[in-house]
Amino acid sequence: MTTNTPLRSSLVSESLVFAGQLLTHWRRAPVVPIQSVLFPTFLLITYYLLVGKSIMRITGTDSLYGLVPTCAIAGAFSGALAAGLTLSLERDGGLISQMWVLPVHRASAMTGRLLAEAVRTLASTAVITAVGVGLGLRFHGNWLALLLFLFVPVMVVIVFAMAVIALAVRAKDGTVLIWLGLPAITAVFASSGSPPVESLPSWMWPLLRFQPMEPIVETMRTLARGGFPLVPLLIGVLWTVVGAAIVGPLAVRGYRAAAESGGARG
Repeated sequence: MTTNTPLRSSLVSESLVFAGQLLTHWRRAPVVPIQSVLFPTFLLITYYLLVGKSIMRITGTDSLYGLVPTCAIAGAFSGALAAGLTLSLERDGGLISQMWVLPVHRASAMTGRLLAEAVRTLASTAVITAVGVGLGLRFHGNWLALLLFLFVPVMVVIVFAMAVIALAVRAKDGTVLIWLGLPAITAVFASSGSPPVESLPSWMWPLLRFQPMEPIVETMRTLARGGFPLVPLLIGVLWTVVGAAIVGPLAVRGYRAAAESGGARG
């Protein structure tokens, strides 16, 4: 008499295996860690040294409370783009199709990739926050607030990674990801993290305050300063849920089409 393994347990364990393989690959070919950790850390240090005192004079607050969240999310996006560059190669080389026919849950490869993105983002956010503390950031919230601070970029990058997958598996090469990366990272730096919205022309204020990255950065900044950003957090979650509802099905359909295409194109 055989006992069937519950589907949920199988999916979770198989996703963990795929996530572990991706994390190992990224560690051995460090373009993803470079883009997700070194690049935003360099931006954080450079930007703080160049404009930190100016922002202090304009706003009266330390710019690190906005710069650390901004660089953490920018690093998460940059790392996801670097990871997505290999997807078209995996499709054309037949690797996606090979994983599709393995005796595993068909969703495990994509969920494993999203899990790996989450782990990578959590680690890079922790490193960037530690660098910010070294520069003078003082986190005034409790441990629960710190955990929420670290997990906000994880929430955002999962949706962004879905968008990367949706584009990368259908594109001829990785250049199409530039059209996704440029506006996304621009939106991060155009949030309240840097520069202060009030220092920009007034006609830009509505555009900046109602774009998706504004409540995300504001949530992290308020958490670091010891407050609880209920409204920005709810708006950020709403943006995330709406984004996932839009790009999630596109990513699933695109990944499935790439897997069923049989690999290399003629």
